[in-house]
Amino acid sequence: MAFADSDLGARTAADDTAPAAVKILVAGGFGVGKTTLVGAVSEVAPLRTEEYLTVASVGVDDVEGIGRKSTTTVAMDFGRIRMSPRLVVYLFGTPGQERFWFMWNDLVRGALGAVVLADTRRLDTSFASIDFFESRRIPFVVGVNCFYGRQDRSEYEVREALDLDPAVPLLMGDMRERSVGRDLLLLLAEHLIDTHSKIQTVDP
Repeated sequence: MAFADSDLGARTAADDTAPAAVKILVAGGFGVGKTTLVGAVSEVAPLRTEEYLTVASVGVDDVEGIGRKSTTTVAMDFGRIRMSPRLVVYLFGTPGQERFWFMWNDLVRGALGAVVLADTRRLDTSFASIDFFESRRIPFVVGVNCFYGRQDRSEYEVREALDLDPAVPLLMGDMRERSVGRDLLLLLAEHLIDTHSKIQTVDP
């Protein structure tokens, strides 16, 4: 019995020092910068499932307005970032093309929250992601990718175009920069805490 008590105590001490793991999805339309964001903030070499666009995608993938993009994510992107000694975030980037949307239902399992990326040149490509998380009541924030620091729309215009709930946080910036990506994840963390607090207040 003494051995059992000692063993239990050792396991409890180890559990207390283990960081909490949180799963976050990174979603948005084709070519908005999901793979780039995951790669920018991940502390480990990100897992990517990119393939080159071929003639088979002509008429299927909408590449209008995204320059010379030559690859596409066909399954997911995966990255990891330690936000604090007690919190590790696992990032799962979703594929953006409609033909791969069936994978979202699997990727969303266990997700605590989400980041929806938008591009002011093609805001309509983010509608599906926003609808997806709203319908499943998964808290999310919106990051507007301002490539090369170029900001074509104001925050008000983006909110109006996306019909965002006023409670949904939004950040505008170049998501290729690690600092901007980290700020976006911190914004999501604050939103999750705030959402959880409101739920606890409402529930008896």
